[in-house]
Amino acid sequence: MRACTAVGHRGDPYVHRENTLPSIRSAWRAGATAVEIDVRLTRDGVPVLLHDATLSRLWGHDRPLAALSAEEVHAVTRGGVPTLRQALAQDGDGRLFIDLPDPSAAGAAVAEVRACGATRRVYYCGGTAAMLEVRRADPEAEIALTRTTLAPPRPALLAAVRPQWLNYRFGLVSERLVARDHAEGYRVSAWTADTRRSMRGLLRAGVDSITTNRVGALRSLLTV
Repeated sequence: MRACTAVGHRGDPYVHRENTLPSIRSAWRAGATAVEIDVRLTRDGVPVLLHDATLSRLWGHDRPLAALSAEEVHAVTRGGVPTLRQALAQDGDGRLFIDLPDPSAAGAAVAEVRACGATRRVYYCGGTAAMLEVRRADPEAEIALTRTTLAPPRPALLAAVRPQWLNYRFGLVSERLVARDHAEGYRVSAWTADTRRSMRGLLRAGVDSITTNRVGALRSLLTV
């Protein structure tokens, strides 16, 4: 069986609120080798950790993040929404896997990573538009191109993005798919597998990375 990276999905969200500093630290304590975080921009262009476009689901404030300054976000969440800079400053041996649900955040995220001297600790995932922006901002960035269908990526897209990884919704993954992508020189990651049955299936298929909300459970399978 190939070595497999255990990625905590938005940290350790069954223990601490997702995309927060306690969640990141908890995932590393649980044995994650990387932590996936979502990055968006405030009104004044500060990269912060939030998956949704608004603060409603997690923080009870039904306002778009893009309508609030970083200072306002800090105030209404009582410091709960960290900046990317704060996340990069956390102690831990693992890497940060930056997901970019909004492509317009890519340039600022890459710039912040570079300013923090964290280029080697970070890799990126997201859809086509976001990953094209990352590649423009950093020709050397490590990229996982997210795929939601089984249709092979167009050669022109692969040439433009130059991903090292192909990142699939876990239900799409099969041994045949993994073998094809490995033969073409790509590593394969899968998201978001939370049952032991789905994790075992992905491990049998030979994936290189699994993103999960239950990183402790995944680690227990990897150490058997």
